[in-house]
Order: sequence, then C-alpha cells, then structure tokens
Amino acid sequence: MSHLEDEPEPDKRTLRRGFLAARNALTTDDVRTAALALAERAGELPELAHARTVAAYVSVGGEPGTLTLLDALHARGVRVLLPALLPDNDLDWGAYAGEGSLAPVRHGGRTALLEPAGERLGPDAVTDADVVLLPGLAVDAGGMRLGRGGGSYDRVLARLAAVGARPSLVVLLYDGEVVDRLPAEAHDRPVHAVVTPSGVRRFA
Repeated sequence: MSHLEDEPEPDKRTLRRGFLAARNALTTDDVRTAALALAERAGELPELAHARTVAAYVSVGGEPGTLTLLDALHARGVRVLLPALLPDNDLDWGAYAGEGSLAPVRHGGRTALLEPAGERLGPDAVTDADVVLLPGLAVDAGGMRLGRGGGSYDRVLARLAAVGARPSLVVLLYDGEVVDRLPAEAHDRPVHAVVTPSGVRRFA
C-alpha cells in the first residue's frame, strides 16, 4: 500500500479515539434508554418491516444496543444472521434464536463478543440478507461510515458487491455520531440510512 493510500488513517484513528471516549462516558442507563429508542426507530424502516433475512450484530460495551431490536425482528419471524469473528478478521454467520442462542467468545485479548452458538453458515451467508445492519462509530452527510478499523465489514461489503447482492445497508449510531464529513478511502462504501435514537436519516 502506498504512502498516499495510508494518509487518511491517522485522521481516522484520531476520530475513532474521540467517538470511543464519548461512548465510554455513557452510563448503563444511557445505553439502555438509547437501545429502546433505537429499536423503535428501526422498526419504522420499511426495509426492515419487509425483510425476510437481516444480517445484524450483537452490541458490546457502549455500542448502541441491538438486542432489543434483534428480539423484535426474531419475534416477527425474520431470519436474523449474526457474525462470528474468524481468525483472519473475516466473518462467519449463524442464526439468532433468542438470547439463549448466544455464547461469549474471546478473541485474543479483546472484549468477549456474543456470537451465535449454533451451526455456522459460512461467510457467504450474508449475501442472502435483505438488510445488513452495520456497526460503526460515525457516519457523515454522504453516508460514509467510520468503522472500528478491523476491516471485517469492508470484507462483507466487498463480498456483497462481488456477487451483485444489493441489500439495504443501515448503520446504528447515537445522535452525536452523525457528522458533516469523514475521511474516506477508495474501498469505503456509503450506507443507505442511519438509525439513531431520535430518528432515521437516508442518503442518496
């Protein structure tokens, strides 16, 4: 990779530190209240209302909470796929069948992730999704998402593009994480919408 391609990374690292610090300052009540509002707002999305399969994720720590939303989708009969992190940072997938279907998995020294305990469906299972809910730290006015920097979801988006799959891409964030502009690189792909506790914003 050239020096020019590397240039945006320090900016992204600085931004990540700032957004993570703000999340770390949230109380348990802040996170719980936001999760309930987030599930309600997400329920207003026609894409989710009509989806048969949704690829999502289980929030950890100060991330915008997803379990309330996952349970609501599952209760409606939606097939919910959740990721399992592979050693190379790619993602395998398994089906969600309620909180009892999750198991904590620690990858190296990282925080334990809640992953589906059942059958693994393979990395390509995500290509069946009508909607992909993406984690992130921020999104800008053009729909460009700032991730955590691990590259797992860059691989997911590349896999979708490679087979011509066109699910709705939705990022779940707190209200203060929608900003005017974020640094972007050639491989970054915009999302279609962001859901925050106060509402939904769509991008062209």
